[in-house]
Amino acid sequence: MTERTNEYAPSLDDFQAIAEDAWAKLPPEFTKLCGPVIMRVDDFAEEEVLRDLGIENPFELTGLYQGVDLTQKSHLDPGGEPDMVFLYRRPLLDEWCERGDITLGELISHVIVHEIGHHFGLSDEDMHRIEDSA
Repeated sequence: MTERTNEYAPSLDDFQAIAEDAWAKLPPEFTKLCGPVIMRVDDFAEEEVLRDLGIENPFELTGLYQGVDLTQKSHLDPGGEPDMVFLYRRPLLDEWCERGDITLGELISHVIVHEIGHHFGLSDEDMHRIEDSA
């Protein structure tokens, strides 16, 4: 095993690169279904978001999907806000360290798939199939 004592925690930019790589590795039929999605990495969710979700501890939220459900989208609608997946670096780092059984890239990919999947009503089984094929 490589010594890691001289490495730093991944930065916001590092997380952004990992998220974009994870998105690129997802099955094309999944990403095509989602359409354009922007990945955004912040250290924590904003206070308003936590309050709206009824979450007191910011470490409890690792990611969030923001967008219009496919059943509500129309090609006739004027261009609105793009769909986004928010990834929260500090809670993700904590979960990754606590788990110790997956890579950070695998965890980020898992959060991306689950945030989008729950928003679109996919079952856990569907989401696991998507993750397994990435």
